[in-house]
Order: sequence, then structure tokens, then C-alpha cells
Amino acid sequence: MLAEGNYEAGRNVYKEENRFYATVIGLAELKDKIINVIPLRGCYIPSVGDVVIGKVIDITTTAWIVDIRSPWNAFLFVKDFLSKPLNVIKEDIRNYLDIGELIIAKVTSFDRTKNPTLTTKEHGLGKIERGTVIEVDPTRVPRIIGKKGSMINMLKKETGCQIHVGQNGRVWISGKNREDEILVVEAIKKIESEAHTTGLTDRVYNLITKRRVSNGKEKTNI
Repeated sequence: MLAEGNYEAGRNVYKEENRFYATVIGLAELKDKIINVIPLRGCYIPSVGDVVIGKVIDITTTAWIVDIRSPWNAFLFVKDFLSKPLNVIKEDIRNYLDIGELIIAKVTSFDRTKNPTLTTKEHGLGKIERGTVIEVDPTRVPRIIGKKGSMINMLKKETGCQIHVGQNGRVWISGKNREDEILVVEAIKKIESEAHTTGLTDRVYNLITKRRVSNGKEKTNI
């Protein structure tokens, strides 16, 4: 039971007599006497300092509105994206970043009373120009990274791909060719589906080795 009394049922909440219950496992939120529950599974809750992969879904005069796979869309203001001053009255900011484009960004502020804000003005952040982006359950991100980065480092070493795992469950993969990127996608999907099992790193390594052999790319030691 979430609450009892004079409230209204919001998202993922139902009322029985005078009591309110959640339909999913998640975080309860009370606003204006309305009880909502934000699902934990498949839903990203922003935290300051998180690096995420976002998709631009709308544009204002001074900011881009970014989908980060969260109940809250994020704002990326011009000053936090461009390295030079811009007169937003004279120039359309979509010339620099348009709807549908993807970015790697860091969460700079967030609380549940206002939307998160982002920045791309740090090393390794910015607009995604190439490669493949896939989505996984955000709860699987720690497994994809592995203890002390063991899993993600193995994937990078064995495939030669650049891989960036956003805390919001989007993964950017950039390889020398499409074939290598597809191999990483297959490996990550295996990690996601078998995250609860032991010996996963070895199985993923064996999968990559098998695929490379079949593709004629087996590594040799000289």
C-alpha cells in the first residue's frame, strides 16, 4: 500500500476503497495530491554526474529538449553545447543540432521539481556523428560494464570498437566497419538477456571468438 486518505491515483497507481496501491515496482511521487509511481525496471532516473546518450526531440529559442529515456525530458542549453557565444535571435540553433540527432552528455542538475539539465562541454562528450546506437534496460548497465570495467574493456579489446555505455541504457558503438558493430550489438544483447547468470564474460568472449573465426578475422599471435 502506498497511501491512505484524500489523494488521487496517477500513473501506475490504483485506488481500492480509500487506499492506494502501485501496479509496478518503482518510486512513489506525490504532487498536488496525485500519487504517481515511476517504474524502476526499464526506466532511467537521472542523477547528477551521470553520462547519458540523449536524442533531441524538440527545440526552443535557447535550448534543445532531449529524450534521455526518463520520465523527465532534459534541457541542453546553447551555452552548455557551443564553445562560442551565439545570438539566438539572429541564428537558428538547429543549424548546430537538430531534432532526431543524438548526443553524449552529462547530467548537471536534477530534482523532481524540475527537468534535468545537460552539458556536452567536457572531453568525450558531444554530438554523435557516426556508428550505431542501441537501447538496453538501464538496470543492465552495470553488467554490461562489468566489475572494474572488465566486460566493456573485453568487448573493446576483442572487437576494436569504441563503445560508450550511457547510464540511461543507450549504448553507442563505433567500429571500423558495420560488421564489427553488429558483433558488439549481438554481444551486448546476450549480456542483457543473461545478466543474472554466472560465467557470462567467458561466454561472451567465446561468442566473439566464434563470430570472428566464421568471418575470417581470427586473431593470430606472431
